[in-house]
Amino acid sequence: MASDLFNSFMTGPDERGRFGDFGGRFVSETLMPLILELEACYEHAKTDPDFWAEMEYLWKHYVGRPSPLYFAERLTERLGGAKVYMKRDELNHTGAHKINNVLGQIILARRMGKSRIIAETGAGQHGVATATVCARFGLKCVVYMGAHDVERQAPNVFRMRLLGAEVVPVTSGRGTLKDAMNDALRDWVTNVRDTFYCIGTVAGPHPYPAMVRDFQSIIGREAREQMQEAEGRLPDTLVAAIGGGSNAMGLFYPFLDDKDVAIIGVEAGGHGVDDRMEHCASIAGGRPGVLHGNRTYLLQDDDGQILEGHSISAGLDYPGIGPEHSWLHETGRATYVAITDSEALAAFQLCCETEGIIPALEPAHALAHVARIAPDLPRDHIICMNLCGRGDKDIFTVARHLGFDMKS
Repeated sequence: MASDLFNSFMTGPDERGRFGDFGGRFVSETLMPLILELEACYEHAKTDPDFWAEMEYLWKHYVGRPSPLYFAERLTERLGGAKVYMKRDELNHTGAHKINNVLGQIILARRMGKSRIIAETGAGQHGVATATVCARFGLKCVVYMGAHDVERQAPNVFRMRLLGAEVVPVTSGRGTLKDAMNDALRDWVTNVRDTFYCIGTVAGPHPYPAMVRDFQSIIGREAREQMQEAEGRLPDTLVAAIGGGSNAMGLFYPFLDDKDVAIIGVEAGGHGVDDRMEHCASIAGGRPGVLHGNRTYLLQDDDGQILEGHSISAGLDYPGIGPEHSWLHETGRATYVAITDSEALAAFQLCCETEGIIPALEPAHALAHVARIAPDLPRDHIICMNLCGRGDKDIFTVARHLGFDMKS
């Protein structure tokens, strides 16, 4: 892998499923046959024109792709510096980027003869996307969701149940995304015959990180073409929020070999990146370890025990990050920063006021970093940020933090 670094950042993972020192397959013996079967099925699908024809049809006619690339004119004027473009994946069916990946995985599941789909979810968008596609194909759907997230993401819980999914509240730990993923993995071990685990981010054991990245890279491929059409060149800077990091890898991946394009991932800084660990900034405040089947940067104590983080955003409330992001960090190809809850809330309001777009709290973190850097950049500098989700699901959380009474 090291020699590939000098040729292409788009090469990888290697045959062991590793991006440098990160990734791999750390799973039980029970799951290994399923992982190998999935890998073989995906490797075949990647070269199967019929698979991609079905994907392209559904992306266009069901999801609504391509999503627009939008010049945020009033926001650009307000910030007074670089031109800001938004890749508007919140306009996808179900309201986020998650369905790009879910379609691919569930088509694979059907090819593998699986009739029961399980998923984990934090903000609920991956759960909604999974429930949606399962309804489309008539498959049983079970979604694991932390009890804390069930409470703060009530609209998405209702949507999943309307779509026919069983939503299982997880009460272990803090009742957030990490705990939901733990229980989903336990389910998978128990029900290996008929069950397919649809992972929502670029984490988990190989081949999930690369597979999810490949499905999400439709975002970056479209953005390249749309930016050439709009500006006649590529953007100078890409910005995307990161929990596990699928929307970010989707935007970043097609640009990795464009050396003049700066790449910035924005982690959840919570109440601030310090020793109290009241954040979910795995790169800024963590170190390498193993969680959920892969080696990556994690929030952990000196004994390697996973720590409970914090973010106002349920989708970013995860104590790890995808292994390819860890590799991009260590190679220096991408830069990772942290944005606090209060900064994300301010950016949420800024987007509403200037562009008439209510963003999810996840991309509000990315927008907050755009607002931080844009004023100091020249007016011909182009920033492209991924607006990866819409804010319907977050209005109760935002109202509570801003002191509004939704009942009055």
